[in-house]
Amino acid sequence: MRRAPAAAFLLLALLAAAEASGPEGGEQACDKGWERSGSRLCCKRNITDFFKARHFEELFPRRNDTIAHAAGFWDYPAFIAAAALFEPRGFGTTGGKEMGVREVAAFLAHVGAITSCGRFYPNPMAWGLCYKREMSPYQNFYCDDSNELYRCVEGLQYYGRGGEALFLNYNYGIIGKGIKQDLLSHPELLQQNATLAFEAAIWRWMTPVKWRQPSAHDAFVGNWKPSKNDLLSKRYPGFGTTMNIMRGDRICGQGFTDEMNNTISHYIYYLGLMGVNHEHSGRSLDCADQVVFNPSSKSLGS
Repeated sequence: MRRAPAAAFLLLALLAAAEASGPEGGEQACDKGWERSGSRLCCKRNITDFFKARHFEELFPRRNDTIAHAAGFWDYPAFIAAAALFEPRGFGTTGGKEMGVREVAAFLAHVGAITSCGRFYPNPMAWGLCYKREMSPYQNFYCDDSNELYRCVEGLQYYGRGGEALFLNYNYGIIGKGIKQDLLSHPELLQQNATLAFEAAIWRWMTPVKWRQPSAHDAFVGNWKPSKNDLLSKRYPGFGTTMNIMRGDRICGQGFTDEMNNTISHYIYYLGLMGVNHEHSGRSLDCADQVVFNPSSKSLGS
């Protein structure tokens, strides 16, 4: 019992030291995004710390133009609400601030390039989020009757919708399951709800197409370590491989195509608007000579 005062003094000293090293004391208890997120001393970082509404407006200044096909649909709160669901998994919160900025720019570059109508107008990089759906569907509205797990619902159309122009019945089924929405029965949700449209696109970014393949997120932030086969296939961590994962043989493995170059240009342009010099865009920007992971137009997304 005689040691109780000394133990009490030690406890008070430890508590005082912990307070001194907390958010108000200079040194912080964690510095890796969501690490130790259950602790009151954790430095939980959010995308809103570096990506503000003004950035969204600068990236997509013509989205509400009178000639835009999705005027009034896409907005900053919808993106932030969707992104917040994936921050605990590392979206925009992996590594330091610059990596967070780069990842948000990379993801939005895919979205901006796919939803742009800029090729028809001056300053093409300003026209991202012009569309929310495919304007000229074909191939019987993308219904693959051979897929028994995610069968087409009679009368519904599975053309491209949302931030990644999601198409085909089984892609709607897979991603709908991932975000806990019945997109197979209600594909129209991706052109009615901007938060769900962003959520589906981010889920796609964060999720590998197949086991033992990287997600676009992991390939971009450096979590993925290429195998010998990957290296022989010229697949390296960086923005180029995100195009391989997200777009496949539609834009990769075919040399420096206009569509691939356009996606890269959006990434570099968005980085600049967010305050990151192109010299910090990372290595392996293109996928011109990469062997695609999943050689088929039927892969997830567009």
